[in-house]
Amino acid sequence: MLEKIKQKKTKKADAAEKLREMQEELINLANEAKAKKLPVIITIDGWSAAGKGSQIAKLIKYLDPRFYDVEAIRSPNDQERRKPWMHRFWMRLPKAGDMLILDGSWYRDSVNALMFGEIDKDEYKRRIKDINTFERQLTDDGTLLIKFFLHITEDEQKARIDRLFASEITRWRVSESDLNNNANYDKFLRRYDKTLERTNTDYAPWYPVAANDRLTARFDILSTVSSCIKSACEAKDKGEKYVPEVRFETIECKPVNFEIVKTKKLKDIKMDKALDDEEYGRKLEKYQNRLFELQNICYQRKIPVIIAYEGWDAGGKGGNIKRVASALDPRGCEVKPIAAPEPSELARHYLWRFWTRLENDGHFTIFDRTWYGRVMVEPIEGITPIERVNMAYTEINEFERQLTDWGAVIIKFWINIDKDEQYRRFKERENTPSKQWKITDEDWRNREKWDQYEEAVDRMVELTSTEFAPWTIIEGNDKKYARVKALKTICRMIEQRII
Repeated sequence: MLEKIKQKKTKKADAAEKLREMQEELINLANEAKAKKLPVIITIDGWSAAGKGSQIAKLIKYLDPRFYDVEAIRSPNDQERRKPWMHRFWMRLPKAGDMLILDGSWYRDSVNALMFGEIDKDEYKRRIKDINTFERQLTDDGTLLIKFFLHITEDEQKARIDRLFASEITRWRVSESDLNNNANYDKFLRRYDKTLERTNTDYAPWYPVAANDRLTARFDILSTVSSCIKSACEAKDKGEKYVPEVRFETIECKPVNFEIVKTKKLKDIKMDKALDDEEYGRKLEKYQNRLFELQNICYQRKIPVIIAYEGWDAGGKGGNIKRVASALDPRGCEVKPIAAPEPSELARHYLWRFWTRLENDGHFTIFDRTWYGRVMVEPIEGITPIERVNMAYTEINEFERQLTDWGAVIIKFWINIDKDEQYRRFKERENTPSKQWKITDEDWRNREKWDQYEEAVDRMVELTSTEFAPWTIIEGNDKKYARVKALKTICRMIEQRII
């Protein structure tokens, strides 16, 4: 791809008027994107000394500083290394209507990381798949993603590095990796080219820029950004999906079909499981003690554990989580209660608020309700279009796959009770002053939609009970039995991981 880029020079006298027109257009388009709540991400990657910083400076000169953010992506720090590798990019996602401009991007953590010996080839290939998944998820959700690669020739790169190094004022800007980049130009060229080809998708195509001449590069970047924002705004007005302009042949990148573990439907699960007080006390102590031991092993080995709780209203999630959390050292465990999304969360991809809540490796993260609201509550309440709901099953599987690739043990519980037991618990809450805060009109309203929710849960479990993150249905009519089964399951799944 890069070998097809022809370097050219633009005369300054010929550019002045055209640049003024482009700058005015970009100002208007950026304001239009803000008004239409269009999130925009612009990544500027390329060779060392290709002029990424100066091109970003020219681009933002005509944008409202209240509505964009510029970030330079360098090697991850120690804290970032304790999270999934894509975590730091999810953290940076802009709100709808805002713009994020990246000097370097997730590509720095893949191709450059490989070339500098930070990762091996297998990890590189996995990260390329993660990148294509990430970019598809963002663009499916309405984000405008514009990817530039600034291409300069070997001689031009050397000349720029030499000029920087010759001055005491700019010498600090030349790093060992810059010198390595130039000394191994041909090797980097082949790897950059392969990376661009493997990530040049129809939903997130590359826009390579001939950057030997800075003015020519500026023209190309400004015109491309303006054209993309204009087309995306027009598509949004029509209620259509934006289709990017493609300059080079793209690859077909279909979502992976994960192996699914067969599960029972809720109506086929026998709900007569129970424990007496003596057996409950004995088993509770046994599995809580074992869980504490396993937490220490996980901490030492830096194995993250993610426990996801879903279930019927009044199913006993709170009491169940309490018995799990009380067995753990609180310094290595966080419980994340998930309520209706805040405005800042609604303005981003729905998975954003879960990526941002992940704890470090070696720690336990317990979610009281989860990302599965996307495929249960939202379609039933008409919050999300069914097209996006159907995409979510795959997106969730991809999310959980990336977490297990990070090394996480994922344990997912559905706390199941029957309709009669739920009614009994609702009435008990109504008649007990200390529990009345737990029952709301919304609980009764949701109960009227029992059959719809049961169907949604069955489909959710059927499509997302993968071999790496299977669902465990817990018979919850007896709270004591449910608590012990949850603890026993957590211990068993961690033991399988550490063997």
